[in-house]
Amino acid sequence: MRRRLLLVALLLVAAGVAGLDAQRGPRWTLLGARTVTDRADHDTVRVTSSRGTFDAVRFEVRGRAVDFHRVVIHFANGGEQTVEMRDTIRAGGESRVIDIDGRDRVIQRIDFWYDANTVGRGGRATVRVLGRR
Repeated sequence: MRRRLLLVALLLVAAGVAGLDAQRGPRWTLLGARTVTDRADHDTVRVTSSRGTFDAVRFEVRGRAVDFHRVVIHFANGGEQTVEMRDTIRAGGESRVIDIDGRDRVIQRIDFWYDANTVGRGGRATVRVLGRR
C-alpha cells in the first residue's frame, strides 16, 4: 500500500512539474551574441546545426540602443529569410518575435545590419540572438 501511495505521489509531482514547465511558455535558447560598435554596420552570428530547429528568433540589446535595419536568416539547406526591421531597440530591450517561415528550419547564421551612429562614438552594445523551439 505504501509503495502505491509513493508511486502516486511521485506521478503527481512529475505531472505538476511538467505542467509548470508548459505554463512558462516557449523555450528560448541563446544562439549567439555580438558586441557592436560605432565602427561597423553589419554583424553575423553563426549558429551550429547541432542546436537544432527553431520556429522564431528575437534580439536582446544591452549597453546602448541599437537601430536595426535588416536581418537575414540563413538556413542549412541554403535558403534564407530577409526581415526588414527598421526598429530602434533600447538598452535592456528586445525586438519583436520574428517567426521563421517554413518548418524544421536549421539556422546556419544570422546577419544583421544596424546604424552604427546609434551606438554612439566609442560606444559598445551587446546584441544577443535567441531562438524559440
